[in-house]
Amino acid sequence: MNPKESPESTPQDDRQQPLDAGSADELETLSRQLAEAETSLAGMRETLLRERADLENQRKRLQRDLEQSLRFANEKLLRELLPVYDGLESGLAVETADVASMREGLSLTLKSLLKIAENNGLEQVDPVGQPLDPERHHAVSMVAAPGHVPGTVVSVMQKGYVLNGRLLRPALVAVAKGSD
Repeated sequence: MNPKESPESTPQDDRQQPLDAGSADELETLSRQLAEAETSLAGMRETLLRERADLENQRKRLQRDLEQSLRFANEKLLRELLPVYDGLESGLAVETADVASMREGLSLTLKSLLKIAENNGLEQVDPVGQPLDPERHHAVSMVAAPGHVPGTVVSVMQKGYVLNGRLLRPALVAVAKGSD
């Protein structure tokens, strides 16, 4: 011990001295606040763990729903196609049908298919008389076509199709060539 220090001022002596009433109240208040903070922290940790688990469960549920949606995305379309399928089977089952009735049945089936396709966003690209559009048409031949403007579509060998604004297949066309 240093001779300049009094025995009462050493740190060891401070710990052994009894606390006055104000210090005891302050210590009790601080202890209570610490206990409340620890309880609050434990509650927050529990809430955080629960929220993380809920988030993970929701992520898994969304993934499962997405997989389910992709798996059954064509359900509506296929359900609409079933009557067409049934009609084709019935038509093939008839053994005594003449050409006219077969043709009529095919025509009705085609109309049904086109209606279903239109209801599902499919549009035909039939560009006869329009200028060649390389984005939507594929020219397979150039033909002399008096009375047609050069570069316009004269005939369609195979129709093109657009689904909800996106080209599925370009139309195969013959284009009028200029005079030689």
